[in-house]
Amino acid sequence: MGMNADQYRDQMAALLPIGAAWPRELGSRLMRLLRSLAEEPARVDQRAVELLREADPRRALEMLDDWERNYGLPEVCSGIGEQTLQQRRDALVSKIVTTGGQSRGYFIGVAEALGYAITIEEFRPFRVGMNRVGDPLTNGDWQFTWRVRAPAVTVRAFRTGRSAVGEPLRQWGNAELECKLTRLQPSHTILQFAYGE
Repeated sequence: MGMNADQYRDQMAALLPIGAAWPRELGSRLMRLLRSLAEEPARVDQRAVELLREADPRRALEMLDDWERNYGLPEVCSGIGEQTLQQRRDALVSKIVTTGGQSRGYFIGVAEALGYAITIEEFRPFRVGMNRVGDPLTNGDWQFTWRVRAPAVTVRAFRTGRSAVGEPLRQWGNAELECKLTRLQPSHTILQFAYGE
């Protein structure tokens, strides 16, 4: 946290010579002059603190457009409907953390960064001796299929400190999740989405 104008005034006063010509009482003209001179360094100090806050994409506000431009956002999946401040930040964080991968953990992490809680189900080929009678026959394309299970409706609530004035208090839908995972899925796989129980 930066210094305020009173703290800068006190520092400048401490640098003055000692004597009757340099009064230190708060109501004196000299101290009022130092207080007015201290306002600009205090303002610059406060802006520096705010700039440090902007270095974290999860808290960026003024520099969010620059962050998005540097990461190629909004992309196709980010542009589904009007995005809230929280969704823009989530899309940015998701883009930053999605370095690539093919594991379940990777795709669960991508969804989590977007604000979705999912599980992934993979299918194994039916094998004699391992499977039992009545198990599904998951040969052929099933061995390249994976299913994303998500809640029937994902609700994104307004969050103080992450949302902006004028944004809806709640939003529903999974379109962004489907778009993002479909774009990232390995080309040899088949992706299914299952919502609800």
